Amino acid sequence: MATATATATATACFLSPPATRAPKFTCSSTLATQPDSAKKRLLSLIADQDRGLRTQRDPAALSSIVAAIDAVAALGRGAVTTGPSLSATWRLLWTTEKEQLYIIENARWFGTAAGDVLQVIDVEKKALNNVITFPPDGVFFVRSGIEIASPQRVNFRFTSAVLRGRSWEIPLPPFGQGWFENVYLDDEIRVAKDIRGDYLIVERAPYDWKE
Repeated sequence: MATATATATATACFLSPPATRAPKFTCSSTLATQPDSAKKRLLSLIADQDRGLRTQRDPAALSSIVAAIDAVAALGRGAVTTGPSLSATWRLLWTTEKEQLYIIENARWFGTAAGDVLQVIDVEKKALNNVITFPPDGVFFVRSGIEIASPQRVNFRFTSAVLRGRSWEIPLPPFGQGWFENVYLDDEIRVAKDIRGDYLIVERAPYDWKE
């Protein structure tokens, strides 16, 4: 499967004009590091943005981050980002999605701070869970069904939602459908843009979330 992180090494050799000795070949090697550089810049820009909460109040930061997203998206153009490697537990690094940020910012309502915010995708089972954890025992998650629409686009439809504590559970009515495009995907991160123009940057979590 093609990914957006491929680098290439180009080697150039030159023939030196002979003088009193035999012709001499010299070679130089150039490593194309543009993908790594673009990714590092993007991750650097979002590192201090508190998953996007600070970005909401800083238009200049948002502009810089979107430009960096466009740069990695250009590198990922033409790659297949909806294959088996999309199946994973993804942990939120940064987003512009206002509903998620609102819950993260107001987690104190649950007497805690928001923990990991996850997107759990199973391509084979056509399933997606959006998950917000409230340590030590709380969790809010929305189940969705998905369909692969193109090499980079995924259609989704919400099917149910649950707010759960240690010994209680409240079902909530789901609503909504749409799509998102994975504009960049590698072994570490994924960058997506959705139907509303919101952005999402996630990393592969070091664990698998299960209901």
